Amino acid sequence: MTNSFQLDTYIEQLSSLVNVDCGSHTPEGVAKIADILTPMFESIGFSVTRHTVAPNAGPCLEITNKPDAEQFDVMLCGHMDTVFPEGTVEKRPLSFDEEKIYGPGATDMKSGILSAWYALQQMSTEQRDKLSILVALNCDEEIGSRYSRDWIESMARKSKRVLVCEAARVSGNLIRSRKGNAKYELTFNGVASHAGSALEQGVSAIYELAHWSLAIKDMVNLETGTTMNVGVIEGGLAVNVVPDYAKATVDLRFWNTDEAEAIDAKLREMAKMPFEKGASVEVNRVTFKPSMIPTEATEELISLVSEEADKLGLVYGWENAGGGSDGNFTANVGTPTLDGFGPMGAGFHSDKEYLLIDSIKPRIDLLANVLNRL
Repeated sequence: MTNSFQLDTYIEQLSSLVNVDCGSHTPEGVAKIADILTPMFESIGFSVTRHTVAPNAGPCLEITNKPDAEQFDVMLCGHMDTVFPEGTVEKRPLSFDEEKIYGPGATDMKSGILSAWYALQQMSTEQRDKLSILVALNCDEEIGSRYSRDWIESMARKSKRVLVCEAARVSGNLIRSRKGNAKYELTFNGVASHAGSALEQGVSAIYELAHWSLAIKDMVNLETGTTMNVGVIEGGLAVNVVPDYAKATVDLRFWNTDEAEAIDAKLREMAKMPFEKGASVEVNRVTFKPSMIPTEATEELISLVSEEADKLGLVYGWENAGGGSDGNFTANVGTPTLDGFGPMGAGFHSDKEYLLIDSIKPRIDLLANVLNRL
């Protein structure tokens, strides 16, 4: 057991993880992160198994102190990928001042993975031996765990509870629930024609897209929390040509999964009856995450975590978050799931991303104390 925490050492370890281009579409970068983490977890007595979930994805890591266990008392969940393209690290590698640490993925979520490692290291061998612990680190969370979802869900089914090590909010809040989300790509096809001499012979894909944009706006229900946003559109060849192609990318967020499925069905029905005669529409749901809704067992876990946070004198609350994580998948298979066990931070998915230095050690202590209670 060790209670020693040296900030210099921590920043050095975090730097080795942050200063690698490891976007979801850079599998060799994700593999480098796996190469760094494997000996770290092995050094504290955990076995590490590498899984390949898709040819074009990085590896996933299954890390455990009980390789023969059929069920785990707790699963710590995290991801090794970031949203950033290759070349980001060269432009802005890890840096820090007295209050914050900056860098691509510093908060989302290399610091959360380090929290898991430090919390496990902080427990005595005797304490660890009382628990069968699983650490599941995936390769593509930032693209909706497109390749790793089945693996994550299979790990969660073998676990009694899941603690996701994504960042805590800057307010100190942990996360009790998350909205579900889906991403749609809508493709519109029409008939090209000269806009000056043969306008009537054309069928505008952009007009069809415009009808759909307004129809989607009408599907928003702020009372139930179901929101949709036509976020990206493309189409058209030249100003004097009736466009025969257009595309829209749409974001859907929801608390009620049934409501999301009803919207999916409505979109597919609309595609059978285009607004513009002669147009055709293709609906493609690219990603889908069910909502993460607390159960009675989750509420019991919230009480336990709250007691430990109170003992440490932490400032915290429990938040219902609009964004998704792998916790959406683990909760959906019926495993009680809580999120936000990493240090506090903000600015995710941007060059403003930062981690609050003063929150690192207290949040490691919280995670270690919760594990001891379990």
